[in-house]
Amino acid sequence: MEFPTDLKYSENHAWVKVDDDIAKIGITEYAAEQLGEIVFIDLPEEGETIEVGESFTEIESSKTSSEVPSPVSGEIIAVNFELDDDPELINDDAFAAWIVEIKLEDESEIEDLLDARAYEEICD
Repeated sequence: MEFPTDLKYSENHAWVKVDDDIAKIGITEYAAEQLGEIVFIDLPEEGETIEVGESFTEIESSKTSSEVPSPVSGEIIAVNFELDDDPELINDDAFAAWIVEIKLEDESEIEDLLDARAYEEICD
């Protein structure tokens, strides 16, 4: 299983890639494996504001349905609408299939996230 070191992670199995004040967010390979074959994703709208811990999407798989809590707060500025037609892209490459980009409200929230080593430990 992959744990890219250039990303931050939430205990809820979301990954975050930060570029200045923009956070690209998806779910981890571990989460995708636990969900099984993803068949639908309920994408949010651009312009929505979300808070840490607030669900920003719901993912349905062959096994279950799961809400994804946001690891950071801010405004959704981009949504990966490719996932509407091909939600299985998350299963194919969870770290390439980002879900949203968020303009960070509070960049210090990144400090509360896990690095790759700490995240790998909670997955063991």
